[in-house]
Amino acid sequence: MKISSFTQIGIATLALTGLLAGCGNTSSTSGTSPKATASSTLVVDEDSDPSTLDPGLQYNTESYTVYRNIFDNLLHRDPKTEKIVPWIATSWKQQSPTTWVFTIRKGVKFQNGESLTANDVAFSLQRILNPSLNSPQLSNFSAVKSVSASGDTVTITTAQPDPTLLNELVTLSIVPEQYIKAHGNQYFNLHPVGSGPYEFVSWVQGSSVTLKANPHYWGGEPSIKNVEFRSVPNDATRIADLQSGKADIAFPITPSDVSTVKRDSALQVLSVPTERVAYLAFNALGNTPTKSVLVRQAIAYGIDYKGLISSLEDGHAQPVKEVLTPIAFGYDNHVAGYSYNPTKAKELLKEAGYPNGLTLDFDTSPSYDQRVVQAIQAELGQIGIKVKIDNMDQSTYLEKVQSPSHNWGSIRMGLWSCACMDADGTIYPLFHSGTVWSSYSNPKFDAAVTAARTTTNTAARLADYQQAFNILQQDVPGVGLWQVDALYGATKNLQWTPDAQENFFVQDMKLQ
Repeated sequence: MKISSFTQIGIATLALTGLLAGCGNTSSTSGTSPKATASSTLVVDEDSDPSTLDPGLQYNTESYTVYRNIFDNLLHRDPKTEKIVPWIATSWKQQSPTTWVFTIRKGVKFQNGESLTANDVAFSLQRILNPSLNSPQLSNFSAVKSVSASGDTVTITTAQPDPTLLNELVTLSIVPEQYIKAHGNQYFNLHPVGSGPYEFVSWVQGSSVTLKANPHYWGGEPSIKNVEFRSVPNDATRIADLQSGKADIAFPITPSDVSTVKRDSALQVLSVPTERVAYLAFNALGNTPTKSVLVRQAIAYGIDYKGLISSLEDGHAQPVKEVLTPIAFGYDNHVAGYSYNPTKAKELLKEAGYPNGLTLDFDTSPSYDQRVVQAIQAELGQIGIKVKIDNMDQSTYLEKVQSPSHNWGSIRMGLWSCACMDADGTIYPLFHSGTVWSSYSNPKFDAAVTAARTTTNTAARLADYQQAFNILQQDVPGVGLWQVDALYGATKNLQWTPDAQENFFVQDMKLQ
């Protein structure tokens, strides 16, 4: 998310957020309208409203869960084989170590009737590369030197060999150049037009987004005709909606709710280990005690990771040694990681100049399990750290923690997935100097992760990541909590298999 923490990016300028807040209802569609029929409409309960429907502006889970149904991506990852397969690009060829040529699918149309062309593909990437957009994906594509279109091909040139380019292009949503230039970014966010299997119908800010099947979709019209994504922040309400039939699928569900769902004969639990990592990030650049590496190390020693997994995740998570999951390329199993040692934590706080404890601010939003936040608050209290929790809506949270001023609190929780299966998509955007997520800077770390993304030599890349994770182990700008299991509650009339990238493509679902 990816996000959450994953996943988890660069939205949300103040101006955009103000626009979203001020727009209110965009149509008369009710956020709680009943399903037309059980087989024609899928009702999805999410824990938060999308931050944006412009794929260039954000890819937090709540946003891309919705907009990836409106837009096509350049490439696609087969959920069964994990291999990258054709999508809008029907084929590609690496002409040199730094030059790739993609052939664009013919006959694809945007939902406003305009044809999708190679120019639209080039524009979609150029738009992200434009610093004025403040796209969170800019760091993912920072190796791209140029993009050009000619006929039905797109040529991407990188400044140096880019081992993760294809992985990142799996997340590149294709947007309509002429439509955006005619109406502007703000209008596009509220009236998105893509070429995907579903068309945008309405967005009731803070309540729901409604989509309908695209009858002209190049891949065939989806079997589910309408989709309603509803914002339901309360965990218990999402479960109650499943039980009452108001929703067909709800996520996330908490591990403690798994048994509740399983006891209902009309419901099912769908789950899969993901590449998403739950983590804490610390503000090492702002005016906060976490500027001290000793304080950050103390926090890392003050958390009972195994206890959290057993008591709160109920076994639906796996321990990690770093801010990455073992299924991603570059995970270093040799890193020691941090384990619960409150005595050591207190010693470090004393060494940092806080023998009588200190107070830290923990920024969070409803997108993160508040039981976990409160449990960490309690555990840090045991080592002398008083934690003040500042809970805000997700858009405000993203705006705050992504601000280049680093004027947020001391600790934040994240759930991150790059959907790229590579360390580059996680530790580069989270910790490299100057990225929208990073409140940390270390030139040696920057050099290591930059080297890893500029060579296709697998052994060299692994060595670079080993160095990078050793630095993170010492500096602790963040600490991994666990590998996340995706947990969905659903009615038994829904047929769908979730994947490790947490793709939520409604076109792959069926309602009986």
